[in-house]
Amino acid sequence: MAVAAQPLPSHHEQGGILSWITTVDHKKIGILYLYTTFFFFLVGGTEALIVRTQLAWSNLKIVSPDMYNQIFTMHGTTMIFLVVVPIFAGFGNYFLPLMIGARDMAFPKLNMLSYWLAFFGGVTLNLSFFLGGAPNAGWTSYAPLSTTAYSSGTGIDFWILGLLMIGTSSTLGAINFVVTTLTMRCPGMKLTEAPMFVWSMLITSVMVLFSTPMITVALIVLLLDRNFGTQYFSVPGGGDPLLWQNLFWFYSHPAVYIMVLPAMGIVSEVLPVFSRKPLFGHAFIAWSSVFFAVLGFAVWAHHMFQVGSPLSVDTFFAAASMLIAVP
Repeated sequence: MAVAAQPLPSHHEQGGILSWITTVDHKKIGILYLYTTFFFFLVGGTEALIVRTQLAWSNLKIVSPDMYNQIFTMHGTTMIFLVVVPIFAGFGNYFLPLMIGARDMAFPKLNMLSYWLAFFGGVTLNLSFFLGGAPNAGWTSYAPLSTTAYSSGTGIDFWILGLLMIGTSSTLGAINFVVTTLTMRCPGMKLTEAPMFVWSMLITSVMVLFSTPMITVALIVLLLDRNFGTQYFSVPGGGDPLLWQNLFWFYSHPAVYIMVLPAMGIVSEVLPVFSRKPLFGHAFIAWSSVFFAVLGFAVWAHHMFQVGSPLSVDTFFAAASMLIAVP
């Protein structure tokens, strides 16, 4: 005889603001991500307006030269690490479990930790304005410009600590998305049948897992150089500034695809609905995303064509940069 399915016991949450602070519900966490990224979007947009106003006419003195460098750096950092990357974590948190028929993310408490690490990473970055000055070496913070010899304040240290928290958030979130997608699909849903947004979040999360450790290492090494006397990026000390560039771009070029793949997934969901036609070539698009991700790790040095690499190296990265247009 058929019997009514009994719902699983749910987490008891108090009402009011405390329910949002302590929530492990994937929908609420997704909403928190979206509101937080919108707030930082306003912050980064304001910084952009200040930069463009300063450049509108010659010899304007809207802000001092050093403050201009701080705002310029924080604008780029905010828009990339606090808006474009985490906004898709918000959409993913809200929609991915619903799309695959899961009750929640695989690790709800880890999901909550991911959000709060991202939130406090953003707070740490912006507190630097009030605690000795914001980072002022550009969003790439190339060594040796970001070492104490040329950036002696605390701004770069705030930048490092904030990005370490945001990077940890991204890594934990990526683990959650991968495990949720691979193990919690509803019965009968093959991975190849998953919606394109689910595919895009899965591929994006795998890229995050492989790329974020690179910038984490770079940030820790820069922190050691600045505060503990190591010489990894100092030429007089036997170090090499190109080490920073390789580590940084091995993360930051895949980050371009980390930012764009979920957007492509959203477009691949929205267009078929409003055109009332099924998505053409679902499997082809899904697997092209896989090749997109693989090739994304083979093009980072096209940001470094002027560093004196051998012609064969430059040729390889130029060819890979053109090849990635195929998928």
